[in-house]
Amino acid sequence: MKLNQQNLNRLAAEVQLPAYRLSDTRHGIAHIGVGGFHRAHQAYYTDALMNSGEALDWAICGVGLRTEDRRARDDLKEQDYLFTLFELGDSDDTEVRVIGAIRDMLLAEDGAQALIDKLADPQIRIVSLTITEGGYCIDDSNGEFMAHLPQIQHDLAHSEAPKTVFGFLCAALEKRRAAGIPAFTVMSCDNLPHNGAVTRKALLAFASLRNSDLCNWIDANVSFPNAMVDRITPMTSTAHRLQLADKHGVDDAWPVVCEPFVQWVLEDKFVNGRPAWEKVGVQFTDDVSPYEEMKIKLLNGSHLALTYLGFLKGYRFVHETMNDPLFVRYMRAYMDLDVTPQLAPVPGIDLSDYKDTLVARFSNQAIADQLERVCSDGSSKFPKFTIPTINRLIADGRETRRAALVVAAWALYLKGVDENGDTYTIPDPRAAFCQGLVVDDELITERLLGVEEIFGAAIPKSAEFVAAFEWCYNSLRDEGVTRTLERVLA
Repeated sequence: MKLNQQNLNRLAAEVQLPAYRLSDTRHGIAHIGVGGFHRAHQAYYTDALMNSGEALDWAICGVGLRTEDRRARDDLKEQDYLFTLFELGDSDDTEVRVIGAIRDMLLAEDGAQALIDKLADPQIRIVSLTITEGGYCIDDSNGEFMAHLPQIQHDLAHSEAPKTVFGFLCAALEKRRAAGIPAFTVMSCDNLPHNGAVTRKALLAFASLRNSDLCNWIDANVSFPNAMVDRITPMTSTAHRLQLADKHGVDDAWPVVCEPFVQWVLEDKFVNGRPAWEKVGVQFTDDVSPYEEMKIKLLNGSHLALTYLGFLKGYRFVHETMNDPLFVRYMRAYMDLDVTPQLAPVPGIDLSDYKDTLVARFSNQAIADQLERVCSDGSSKFPKFTIPTINRLIADGRETRRAALVVAAWALYLKGVDENGDTYTIPDPRAAFCQGLVVDDELITERLLGVEEIFGAAIPKSAEFVAAFEWCYNSLRDEGVTRTLERVLA
């Protein structure tokens, strides 16, 4: 049965439907970057609240700034913006639920002014973001906004026809200020430390270059809550679509597949109202930092620790690495010995239980989470997920070999050939630059570790870490993944 509004009540009985009338909803949120994670997380929570009869004025208008967003918009539009949440666990229990929280989607390509007008509409009280770790244009080596980037220079020169998130946000906020319309909250839902503070820094830096009065108004009137977000959401595959159709009779052009686990810890800093998400499981707090550091260093850091090694070994799914006892031992050693001693106590969380949960989640073969997804954009992920752990290990004079193995695996992965001789492309916006760093094994340490915006200043100056990196790299190249893991864990 094709998913659309007309066919909703003709779907199989096990498919959960929106408990609200779609025609009763009104936009309150504009979300920039509609992908799998947003639909499995923020849209999921918003839909759950709407199902209770609340928050019907907080429906989501999606926003696409990239050319590749057109296909996503077209697929959703064909389905009246409905999509299926296909929740898969390792047991036979699955949840199939139609989400109706997204009610429209606008594309920058179809007209910048229409998009600016939408963001300036008084009904829009939150603008949320999933624009990837690299989308904030912050140089990780010094924390500064990269104003020199061509797309940023374009938006500063053409404020009426922006291309970046910062250009659109500033254009909309300028229009609201001129019309006396209250500002909206800008809420990052991306996986990066202090995501609200990073968003604030980037937007104010851009605004200061455009108009100092606007910058001051944004500083005084816009809030940027920090958040910790978590749900493993693989790329939707053809196999997932066929599984949904065969088992549940739903023909959905773009379902979202996810694990059962979901978490959202959010600062309660909203200048223009918000949905009562706490009624559907969102945890509001005054300080997200402990939760954020726990999740980024343990979950995202462990993901990177596994993913490049797994890819080099020839695995292509996360659960395949977890079926290999050596990988599980390495992951536990990395979490227990390298990361956990760095973490502050996390209110309401037992770290031992949390790590056990991560092992179980990574082992979930039902969602078939692709290593390629986790491998992607490594040049932006390393500074946020792994480098802070390494820097602390160096500062504390602790063993660095397990952490150095993560970097060495990435270096060898960048060569584009696994140990079985299979070739692959590197999914990273800076792929050509990164691959250029590893073309010569003789100079690889100096070239790779010397990239300050990725590795910072301390790592290449640490003789102990450099030696550990070179040992790991040579071992991976000459002995392979399995033997290297055995030696590291011995």
